[in-house]
Amino acid sequence: VQLQASGGGLVQAGGSLRLSCAASGRTSARYAVGWFRQAPGKEREFVAAINWSGGSTYYADFVKGRFTISRDNAKNTVYLQMYSLKPEDTAVYYCAAGYSAHSTYPPYDYWGQGTLVTVSS
Repeated sequence: VQLQASGGGLVQAGGSLRLSCAASGRTSARYAVGWFRQAPGKEREFVAAINWSGGSTYYADFVKGRFTISRDNAKNTVYLQMYSLKPEDTAVYYCAAGYSAHSTYPPYDYWGQGTLVTVSS
């Protein structure tokens, strides 16, 4: 599966953005999707994940209550709705996919190119 992340941009603190991760290729197989981010000078970190059906989601503690992950399998797209953004959310956000019928966090073997989110104070 190939992934294309989009939706990043510049936003003021307290604002919101919605990221999209569009999948193509072998989308008939079931796959979980995770969002990760990497800030300048820092290691990549997990943000959120969703299983194939959308019935199971998992979030990093620092985004709970602010970010929501969802998916529309008819459109082969996973979304990350981000609210109450903070300057420390500034990072390149990547989506990743791993084939699994049920798991929220399988091995993520496929990665998109990333989209930059910049939150100004």
